[in-house]
Amino acid sequence: MRVAYVSTDPGIDVLGTKGASVHVQAVVAALLRRGAEVDLLTPRADETAAADLAAHPRLRIHRLPRVGRGEPAARERAARASDASVAGLLNELHAFPGTRSTRPFDLVYERYALWGRTATGWAAARGVPSLLEVNAPLPVEQARHRVLVDAPAAYDAARAALTAATAVIGVSPAVSDWAASLGADPVTTIGNGVDTRRVVPAARPVHDGRPDPARPFTLGFVGTLKGWHGVDTLLAALALLGPGHRLLVVGDGPTATDLRATADRLGVADRVTWTGAVPATAVPALLQEMDVACAPYPPLDGFYFSPLKVTEYLAAGLPVVASDVGGLRALLRGPGGAGGDLVPPGDAAALGDAVADLRDDVVRRRALRATHRRAALALDWDHVVEASLATLPHPPVSPTGATRVA
Repeated sequence: MRVAYVSTDPGIDVLGTKGASVHVQAVVAALLRRGAEVDLLTPRADETAAADLAAHPRLRIHRLPRVGRGEPAARERAARASDASVAGLLNELHAFPGTRSTRPFDLVYERYALWGRTATGWAAARGVPSLLEVNAPLPVEQARHRVLVDAPAAYDAARAALTAATAVIGVSPAVSDWAASLGADPVTTIGNGVDTRRVVPAARPVHDGRPDPARPFTLGFVGTLKGWHGVDTLLAALALLGPGHRLLVVGDGPTATDLRATADRLGVADRVTWTGAVPATAVPALLQEMDVACAPYPPLDGFYFSPLKVTEYLAAGLPVVASDVGGLRALLRGPGGAGGDLVPPGDAAALGDAVADLRDDVVRRRALRATHRRAALALDWDHVVEASLATLPHPPVSPTGATRVA
């Protein structure tokens, strides 16, 4: 199988450390494990966090024109021009001169981008199956959190991409509904996965919950520090829990400075460890330092995320306390799912109480290590990619050489 993986979002460095970057790397790695050749088309592949993946002999990375920074209207024009260049590059690669490949593309797999409309249209015109993965309603997100100058053009691009794709994947029911509202048919909801080879439970025994100055009971959070992740609520919960508890925050982001100031104001700064941005390869060891992992989302209208952090928490065998929003209830309480604790969004007292209950129940935490690990194995990226390919009318190939996750 030869796959063109297209990611035209200029905010995603496909070799970087942010969640979307790790997502791209995970899907590409799963395709490679299936024996596929992968041509990755992207405007950004500058970082080195995924250098091992970049060196894979069946992966070729092709740079699209960069978008760069600048005023919003100019940036939008540059992003549209970068996306338009996808057609010429796909034409060249499909004919395979100079690519070390001996076959045309069997599949175009695109991660939906705000201005991405070319790849699925190119595939439809040539009879190549295409799979469009939608992670968020990007025009809505762009207008709400950043600046969207040409909204009609953004929605036109979305409709074009969604209606040209052979199959569309939404990572949550809310995302699937949004894609369907713009004409996608069919749309299948398949949540995000986790690399269960990379993320494993700690070898040490679970914390016994008793006060231990040498090893405080550790709450953890992994993710980009943005306002809609609720880390301020987690800091407030830490203050309520009192001494003997530590918070490990893995990630960086635009609210980092404000959150540090909040920690100072709450008097918990000396009990918080901030790692900053770390490569994906460093996250498993940091997860193993945690005793309870948290996803403290605030109240949000139209919660549509499928958080990678939660599947990583499960793979690490950690007890999870999460806000009861969006699809987290189905993930943590659904059939065959895990046994996470759900609390009202934005409620620091409830979050702190849930952590304290877990701290005081070492038997339950021991059981959750196995239960959550078992739930995560069913969510491994190999299974997610296999399920995604199965949504195509004629999946392009059977697995070859894959190392399956039991």
